[in-house]
Amino acid sequence: QVQLQESGGGSVQAGGSLRLSCASSGRAISILTVAWFRPAPGKQREFVGRILWSGGYTYYADSMKGRFTVSRNNAENTVYLQMNSLKPEDTSVYSCAARLYGTHSTTGSGYDYWGQGTQVTVSS
Repeated sequence: QVQLQESGGGSVQAGGSLRLSCASSGRAISILTVAWFRPAPGKQREFVGRILWSGGYTYYADSMKGRFTVSRNNAENTVYLQMNSLKPEDTSVYSCAARLYGTHSTTGSGYDYWGQGTQVTVSS
């Protein structure tokens, strides 16, 4: 069983930065493909970015490229989402999700384990 716990959310002004953490317990982060999602109008959730368990390859939604970075620290058993140049429209609850030995997926159905989410608020 995998438990995921997000942290690092908060309030920031537009143009600022935040780093979110997704800590894994129960399984090593090195064998988990981990993605970040946020709710979106008209959708169940919006894909933000992900990191593959093998090779640590990353992939991002077009609107996040160049601003958001997903990384992993195996020693800390944690995946990070570094968010720069934040915009008011980035205000949301960000959740991490994982699948053991997961392949690439940008949809929620590609992941089995979910954290509770952490709130990010960007003011103009």
